Amino acid sequence: MNQILDGIDSVVTAISGVLYMPWVPLLLLAAGLFFTFRSKFIQIRLLGESFRVVSEKPKTKGSISSFGALMISTASRVGTGNIVGVSTAICLGGYGAVFWMWVTAILGGASAFVESTLAQIYKRKNKDGSSYGGPSYYMETALRQRWLGVVFAIIIILTYAVGYNMLASYNLQSAFAGFSFYGDHSPFLIGLILAVLFAACVLGGAHRLTKVTGTLVPIMGVLYVVIALVVVLMHLNLVPTVFQNIFASAFDFPAIFGGFAGSCMMEGIKRGLYSNEAGMGSAPNAAATADVSHPVKQGLVQMLSVFIDTILICSATALMCLCSGVEPTAEAAGAPYVQAALQNALGDFGPVFIAISMALFAFTTLIGNYYYCEGCLRFIFKKTPSQTFMTVFRIIAAVIVLLGAVISMQLAWDTADLFQALMVVINIPVILILGRTAIKALKDYTEQRKAGKNPEFKAANIGLKEKTDYWN
Repeated sequence: MNQILDGIDSVVTAISGVLYMPWVPLLLLAAGLFFTFRSKFIQIRLLGESFRVVSEKPKTKGSISSFGALMISTASRVGTGNIVGVSTAICLGGYGAVFWMWVTAILGGASAFVESTLAQIYKRKNKDGSSYGGPSYYMETALRQRWLGVVFAIIIILTYAVGYNMLASYNLQSAFAGFSFYGDHSPFLIGLILAVLFAACVLGGAHRLTKVTGTLVPIMGVLYVVIALVVVLMHLNLVPTVFQNIFASAFDFPAIFGGFAGSCMMEGIKRGLYSNEAGMGSAPNAAATADVSHPVKQGLVQMLSVFIDTILICSATALMCLCSGVEPTAEAAGAPYVQAALQNALGDFGPVFIAISMALFAFTTLIGNYYYCEGCLRFIFKKTPSQTFMTVFRIIAAVIVLLGAVISMQLAWDTADLFQALMVVINIPVILILGRTAIKALKDYTEQRKAGKNPEFKAANIGLKEKTDYWN
């Protein structure tokens, strides 16, 4: 079995290596820079506006608000990536990985704005008046390339149901590795429990469990940030040195280009992308569900989500770990480094707190990831698949959760890296082609705001020729 998994990992690593050197970093940074300049630094210029629009109520009573759509996408983003992803980046790439995570987020905010604005413009209407959409739909409508939308939908399913859910499962079981009860069979048992709970939810029999965890996660998220700040304040004297090390390592170009595959730049970009998903084309699926008067409003909200995820929460993890006095090592990559950092700062409470946080974050991430897949299946089949098909699909998804707990860390990360890279190399070129539409919508929005209006969008205002379900 191990030989088979090692063989799969070698193939995955080879393909991933081609995609990441240099295509994924090049596409992410180039698109981020391009949209930053085209939008006149929207991440800075309209950051305050994004906080304002996120509190707006939906146009139709009972519809999903901007804030509601933000929470849907944030539930998928904020999770194990903010804890284990950051730890792995630092342990494998060094202090400088934090800087490149920041760069990915700041530039990615502009890309997130464009893709989510496009998703709003080309969203579809359900019979009950609610909306849905995402990259597959703007590929079909604006590019007139349905085949590309189908390919992208399949890759989203592979990314979330396979890559990300296996990784979430692995990360959760690894959070218990430092406890005395953890033994040879623990990964399987933890994975089995997680798979059963996951299956119970997606098969429709545990709505109360989903509701409870959905309520607890925001509370745990806030508590996590508070704990991180406490650790930083306890070691405030180390903060200047930590920042010095971050910037010194980030600009150590001989070291970066001497071993680019495992450099701080590559690890920062990979883990930044895993955490905030900017430019991947995942968050637009949630953005399309929001009921807003102008597509730009939801673009601004999703831009804010990237800021919250990486600049705030990932930075909290990074500073908490690096200020704890525990030096990062490759052997401690993942949950063990975070637990060691909190053990050193807060004693036995630290590892327990991280294990509980990981359990809640991982579980809601699994559910959130799965529901992205159902929307993609509807696009592929042009309707909701049969009950039999969905039951089989959900059972397979649960088995994948179990598998994720027992595979190696290397295979878990490599699989997630590969599929997210495939999303990037399809979605980024598409939004570069269609980006002009989002920029025109932004201009229309800012002009209405300057005139003192609450912006309302009409397709004709920007010369949009394609028929839309909402804006004609």
